[in-house]
Amino acid sequence: MIEVHVNQDIALPHGFSEYVIESERDLDLTFSGSGKCQAFIRIRKCPNLRIRTFTDAGADISYLFWNDSDTPITADESHEVMADASLKIAYGECNHAETKRNVWVALRQNGAYALVSSATLAEDKKNTRMEVVNYAPHTVGEMKNFAVVLKGGNFFIDAIGKIVKGAYASESHQTSRALCFEEGQNSEIIPELLIDENDVQASHAMSIGRMDDEQLYYLQSRGLSMRQSIMLMSTGYLMPITEFIDDEGLKEKLKSEMEEKIARL
Repeated sequence: MIEVHVNQDIALPHGFSEYVIESERDLDLTFSGSGKCQAFIRIRKCPNLRIRTFTDAGADISYLFWNDSDTPITADESHEVMADASLKIAYGECNHAETKRNVWVALRQNGAYALVSSATLAEDKKNTRMEVVNYAPHTVGEMKNFAVVLKGGNFFIDAIGKIVKGAYASESHQTSRALCFEEGQNSEIIPELLIDENDVQASHAMSIGRMDDEQLYYLQSRGLSMRQSIMLMSTGYLMPITEFIDDEGLKEKLKSEMEEKIARL
């Protein structure tokens, strides 16, 4: 595990690596990689975090950002993906503090692929803007966002898929879902597709709503309490984010952390 307290340019090693970001001051970090790399990045404290990543041609890189901060964070990110490379970025947002995040992904060359995904447990204000831009032909961008919004929580996401002129035979897809269990929460999802090319595929799916009463009744008819039913549904919504990392020990640890947070609902 590498602790990060100052501005750094980090070259990812092949295989798995782990980082902890903890700083009282603003940070500016750059990550770059080639080959197959997986990085787990735990954020404990940083008031303003600026991240830049570069995915080299042919590389296969995955990042899982795990927000543990109990103080507000503003993150500004840009990610560039080159020819025939794959970039996967996941955000686990289960902390008890306001988070504001701006994410921009550029599919720069032919065959580039990017997936941006998030799992959010919103008890505070969570505000995210993410944009995936297809700049080259034969590129694919995906966004998958899931949230459980609790009483007093405020969840906002603006998800933008953009295909520029000349990026033919490209794809842009997105799914965003927010689940709530009671009144007194605020959820807003804005799915956007900005398409300037004809020979493309694009789609979006969005839903915001309370858990179905029949599902709750069914779970309680199987012997679960209302609280246990809510915990089970929340876990099912959020747990898949841990699958972005192949390290089994870390996945079990993150699942335990998430279960403990959900258990305190």
